[in-house]
Amino acid sequence: MHKLIASTYKEFLLLTRDIGGIAILFIMPLVLIITITLIQDSTFKTVTDYKIPILIVNNDNGHVSKTILKGLNESNTFEINLKETESTARDLVFKGKYQLAIIIPENLSSGLDKKVSQNVDGIIEKFGLEETTDNLQQEVIKGKEVKLYFDPATQLTFKNSVKNGIDKMVAKIETESIYKAFQEQLTDDPSEVIFDTESYITFNEILPQKDNEEYIPNSVQHNVPAWTLFAIFFIIVPLSINIVKEKSQGTFVRLRTNPVSYAIVLGGKTLVYLMVCLIQFILMLLVGLYVFPAIGLPNLDVSGRLPLLFVVAVFAGLAAIGLGLLLGTIAKTQEQSAPFGATFVVILAALGGVWVPVFVMPKIMQTLSQISPMNWGLNAFYDVFLRNGSLLDILPEISLLLLFFLATTLIAIVYNEKKNAL
Repeated sequence: MHKLIASTYKEFLLLTRDIGGIAILFIMPLVLIITITLIQDSTFKTVTDYKIPILIVNNDNGHVSKTILKGLNESNTFEINLKETESTARDLVFKGKYQLAIIIPENLSSGLDKKVSQNVDGIIEKFGLEETTDNLQQEVIKGKEVKLYFDPATQLTFKNSVKNGIDKMVAKIETESIYKAFQEQLTDDPSEVIFDTESYITFNEILPQKDNEEYIPNSVQHNVPAWTLFAIFFIIVPLSINIVKEKSQGTFVRLRTNPVSYAIVLGGKTLVYLMVCLIQFILMLLVGLYVFPAIGLPNLDVSGRLPLLFVVAVFAGLAAIGLGLLLGTIAKTQEQSAPFGATFVVILAALGGVWVPVFVMPKIMQTLSQISPMNWGLNAFYDVFLRNGSLLDILPEISLLLLFFLATTLIAIVYNEKKNAL
C-alpha cells in the first residue's frame, strides 16, 4: 500500500508543478462550456423565445390572407412586416436582412371560394339534389401558389418548420371553406350548425413531472453533461504526455531498479487523475449552478441527483484514464501522443453525440456511436439529468465504462511487460 501512496504522491507533485497543464485541465473546459452554452442557448431562444422578423406581401386582402396573417401572429414566433412588392421583399431576404418572405398571390380568397363552390355543386348534382348543368362548360380554375423566399443562410430545419406550418394552415382553411360551402347549399339559416369544424384528432405532449410539475429540460442540462465528458476525456492528452516524458527522461528505468510493478505506477496515476476528473466535474456543476444564472442562462437543477452524478463522473473518469494510460504506454514520443490524443478525443466526442445528437446521424454512424465510451457516459448523464433515472437505469452504462477502463489498463500493463521483456 505504501508503494501506491508513494507513486500517487509523485504524480501529485508532477502535476502541481505544471501550471500550464493545470490551466488546460481546469480553466479551458470552463471557458468552453460557458461559450458553447451561450451560443446554443441563444440559438434555442431564437426559435422559441424571440420573434423572428419576416416579410409579408399580401396581394389578396381576402379572408384567406387574413386567416394566414392571424395564424402567423398567434404563433408568437414571427414579427410581421408588410411590404408592397415581391421584388423588394425578395431582395431584402436574399441580402440577409430578413430570414423569410411570404408572397400571398392575388385573388387567392376568391379563387378558393370558386373552386370549393364548383366542387360542392358537382357533388350535390351527383346526388341529384340539384338540376344538372352538364350542358354548361365549367370554368377552369387554376391553382394558386404561395411563394416563400428564404435567406440562403437559413437552416433546413427552420425552412421545413415554416413550410409545414403554412401547409397545415392552408389545409385547415380549405377544409373550413368546404364545410361552409356545404352549409350554404344545404340550409338557408346561417345560424344552423350542420358541420362541426373542430378537429377530432389532436396532439398532446406529455412531459415528465417532478413534484407534480411538468419538468422541461433546458439547454444547460443538455450541455453540462456533454462538455463535462469532453473535459474529462481530454485528460488523456496530459496523462499520455506525462507517461511518455517519464520514459524519455529515464524515470521508468529508475523505477524498474526498485521493486515496483508497472501496475503500481499506473495505479498512482489513476488515483491522481481521477481526482482531477472529479474536480473538473465539480467546477462544471458550480458553473451551472452559479455562473450560468448570473449571465442570464437557465439554472442547472441537480436536486436529488448529486450522488448518481458523482457515480457517473467517477466511472467516466476511469474510462478516460484507462485510455490515457494505454496511449501513453504505446506512444514513443510526445509528438505521437499529443496530436493523436487530442484528435481521438474529438472523434470520440463526435461519435458519442457531444457535437451532434446520435439520432440524427446516418445509420452507420449510429452503429459506431455504440462503441464510444463518451456515448455511454453521455447516456448515463442524460438518464440522471433528463430522465430522472435510478442507479439501476445507469448500471449498463457505468458497467461498460468500468470494463473499458479494466481492458485498456490491462492491455497497457501487458504491452509494457512484453516490450521490456524483449
